[in-house]
Amino acid sequence: MRTEPPAYRSVFTTAPLAMAVVDAEGLVVSANDTLGTLLGTDPDALAGSVAADLVDLASDAGTWHAYREVLRGHRPRLRCTRRLKRADGHSLWAQVTVEPLAGPGGSGDSGDGDAPGLLLSVADVSARRELQARLRHLQMHDPVTRLPNRALFFERLTAALEAESYEHGGTGRIGVCYLDLDGFKAVNDTHGHRVGDRLLAAVAERLTRCAEEAAHARSGAPLVARLGGDEFALLVEDSTGTDQLADLAGAVLAALQPPFELSDRRLSVTASVGVVERHTAGTTPTALMQAADTTLYWAKADGRARWTLFDPERNANRMTRQALAATLRPAIERGEFALEYQPLVGMEDGRVRGVEALIRWNHPQFGVLAPNRFIALAEEDGSIVPLGRWILRTACHQARRWQLAHPDEPPIFVSVNVAVRQVWDSDLVADVARTLEETGLAPELLQLELTESAVMGSAGRPLQVLKALSDMGVHIAIDDFGTGYSNLAYLSRLPVSVLKLDGAFVRGFQYDAVSDAAACGAGGANPADEVIVEAMVQLAHRLGLTVTAECVETSAQATRLRRIGCDTGQGWLYSRPVAPDRISALLGHAGPGGPAGVQAGVGNP
Repeated sequence: MRTEPPAYRSVFTTAPLAMAVVDAEGLVVSANDTLGTLLGTDPDALAGSVAADLVDLASDAGTWHAYREVLRGHRPRLRCTRRLKRADGHSLWAQVTVEPLAGPGGSGDSGDGDAPGLLLSVADVSARRELQARLRHLQMHDPVTRLPNRALFFERLTAALEAESYEHGGTGRIGVCYLDLDGFKAVNDTHGHRVGDRLLAAVAERLTRCAEEAAHARSGAPLVARLGGDEFALLVEDSTGTDQLADLAGAVLAALQPPFELSDRRLSVTASVGVVERHTAGTTPTALMQAADTTLYWAKADGRARWTLFDPERNANRMTRQALAATLRPAIERGEFALEYQPLVGMEDGRVRGVEALIRWNHPQFGVLAPNRFIALAEEDGSIVPLGRWILRTACHQARRWQLAHPDEPPIFVSVNVAVRQVWDSDLVADVARTLEETGLAPELLQLELTESAVMGSAGRPLQVLKALSDMGVHIAIDDFGTGYSNLAYLSRLPVSVLKLDGAFVRGFQYDAVSDAAACGAGGANPADEVIVEAMVQLAHRLGLTVTAECVETSAQATRLRRIGCDTGQGWLYSRPVAPDRISALLGHAGPGGPAGVQAGVGNP
């Protein structure tokens, strides 16, 4: 066995750094006492051993390749960190450095012709690694609950999505239960943040036990993390399907149900949970958590204290809703809206007395949209005010054009729907007065429809607006009457002139000629519905109001409504909503409800 040059003997004897001299074949020539002490063995016993095995350089391909390059003189140095095992079984973290041993003749040449090629040095970095581990733990864990925090959760989530679990017998799927405590802010406000923190810690304990009980043989227990505030998440790697996540969400809700005993306080808390489970392929952390956040919002909107599973169709509707909301105001400016008109027909003579203006949105992406797709959005963001002005102006202009085009016929009125926000957020009286003056339409030919819930109980500004409009000569109608307060006595104090009965009552007049006719009596109608409608019509007439029945679809319905005194009808029996030129064809003709039974000629387009 070759020995190291004399120049290195003093270095080996006095150096506090653990070192070994390695020859060109990678064998240890000699090791100093410090290396022997570090590894817990006699340094002389290390001579002749394979250096790469001694400090674990062959455990991964990258390090092994770099080491071989240093041995061949193609690389100046290798430095890496390795977990080494001592002779007594204990482990330590070490920084290993391998570099050429330079002698008087230059790199790799000791000058005596028999020089080894490399110097191996090993530094114990266990204390530093332990400190780094403690600092990382503090950085990656929540101090209140001691759970992994948002940073660690997303680190694990990213790693799980990037791993090819199929190759290791995994399912290739992942799931998240994203939960938020219901009403936690009230706990902080009432009892203080210290009690709130103790409640969060207690919730974390229950969630952790729940995760441990749900541990799967393949993937272990779900990771429980506090994402911030009163939000927690349970990450299930290699999930087996939605049933597994649903069971976990149910177990979470059950675990939180018993009250929490916090010293002298007994607190109860519920949670809303959004559940997402899907393939890892094609999924990103951002997309997964956006879906979880959306589903959590659904759980809260659906009533809280429940879990909700992600629904792609519901999410698509939400995305469509957001897209519509973002383009609603510009669409008004671009002129993407149009009005259709549905006739209101006299029950006695079948003639068109008026029309209801119904808005449509000709959306460039989603096609023609009915008002139920966007009116609520317009009310939320305030765009209902400019949109309502456009509807009012367009409808009044059209009513005036019909009047001028049919001078020999009694003019028909136009009915326009008005949202509550228009009454509060705009000068509706001034808008109506300006529009009537601009179009030349008589006030009595304009009818404004408000929902029953918006009119009943009106006070202050809304009531003043309604009275001002009525004094102007404009008719006020209550739409969908019978579904809300139904306070007929209150109507006597309101400037209302028309009640539009909700279509649910009229639909109750339908029956099957064979099975239901006998049950409903000789007339075939539902007795309860007919009695209710007749009573409302009689009371309305005593208050000086006229009554319009909505959703009239059959001649039998029209006959019964006419018999109990309804003044006008509206529905597919007469016509669906149509373009303005189709209304012109109806003027002057008796409809299917009239005495002569003459068809209007428009029907259902």
